[in-house]
Amino acid sequence: MINLKFVLVFILAYLIGSFPTGVIIGKVFFKEDIRKYGSGNIGTTNTFRVFGPYAGTFVLVVDVLKGTLATCLPRLFHLKGPKYLLLICGGLAVLGHTFPIFLKFKGGKAVATSAGVFLGYNLTFFGVCAAIFLPLVFITSYVSLSSLIAISAIFIVTFFFHDPFLTVIVGIMLIILFTRHKDNIHRLEHHNENIIPFGLLYWYKKRHHKL
Repeated sequence: MINLKFVLVFILAYLIGSFPTGVIIGKVFFKEDIRKYGSGNIGTTNTFRVFGPYAGTFVLVVDVLKGTLATCLPRLFHLKGPKYLLLICGGLAVLGHTFPIFLKFKGGKAVATSAGVFLGYNLTFFGVCAAIFLPLVFITSYVSLSSLIAISAIFIVTFFFHDPFLTVIVGIMLIILFTRHKDNIHRLEHHNENIIPFGLLYWYKKRHHKL
C-alpha cells in the first residue's frame, strides 16, 4: 500500500507539471492558441509577448506554483521517507511541464516550474537562485540567456549545499534547459533573439534607437 501511495504521488506530480497554463489562458480568455504565435512556447515569456503582462504574470505564478505544489506532495500526503522524495516529485513536475501528456508531450522550457521546485524544497536555496537569475535578466534583458547562465551557476552552487541529490536534480534540469533552449541559443548566436521590454539592454537599445 505504501509503494502504491508513492506511485500515485509521483503520477500526480507529473500531471500537475503537465497542466498547460499558457494554453488554457490563451483559449479561455483570448480564444487563441499560444502555440500559434510568437515563439510558439507555452510559457511565461511568450505569454507576456502575445497576450500581455497580466496574462504573462498569471502564467508565471501558476507555473511556479506547479513546481512548488508537486515538490510538497510527500509532505501534504504525510509520506515518510528521505527528503529527496521532494526533489523526485519536483523533477517529475519539470518533466511534466516539458513533456505534458495533455499536449502530446510538446511543452515548455520549465524555467518557472524549476524555480517552483527550488521554492518548495529549500527556501534558502531558492533565495540564492533568485539572487542569481533576477540580476541577469535585469542586465541582459534576455530571459533565455539569463536562464542558461543561471542554471549553470546554480548547478555549481548546489555543491556548497552538500546535498548530492539536489546536485543530481539540478544537473538534470540543466540538461533539459539547454536542450529545450537550442533554438534560443541559435538565435543568440545570430543576434536575433527577442529581448523583453525591461532591463538595461532594452533601455540602452531603446535610447540608442531614438538617437
